[in-house]
Amino acid sequence: MDLRKLKKLIDLVQESGIAELEITEGEEKVKIVKGGTVSLMTTAAPAAAPAPAAALEAKPAATPPAEPAGQEGHVVKAPMVGTFYRSPSPDAKPFVEVGQSVKEGDTICIIEAMKLMNEIEADASGVVKAVLVENGQPVEYGQPLFILG
Repeated sequence: MDLRKLKKLIDLVQESGIAELEITEGEEKVKIVKGGTVSLMTTAAPAAAPAPAAALEAKPAATPPAEPAGQEGHVVKAPMVGTFYRSPSPDAKPFVEVGQSVKEGDTICIIEAMKLMNEIEADASGVVKAVLVENGQPVEYGQPLFILG
């Protein structure tokens, strides 16, 4: 498993109210206990381990082009890893649209993490200039979601 991904997971556990996090990816299993230890167990043969790691490294390389290029304003970033949703349900209208004015504290999207729906609030007031993530897409911790002007 990629060390950057492990660090993000550790930071997520430290910043959240959860006490324990366990993730399984293929043959790899990671368990992080707040105030405890981090354990990584691999049951795959060493030759098989580099392939998933290479796939993980390819994903972050694809993320930077989605970051704002040439657009100025306040960037609202993902506070956690999960799945991004623009609306509270599939048939509902999005929380915010481009051109809409938002106030600090307004709900602007939902990030689903471990079957929990987390409402994400605007951390600044402004007008939505851009939505940088497609509905239903996975997001990483710190990934830009919106640009507010």
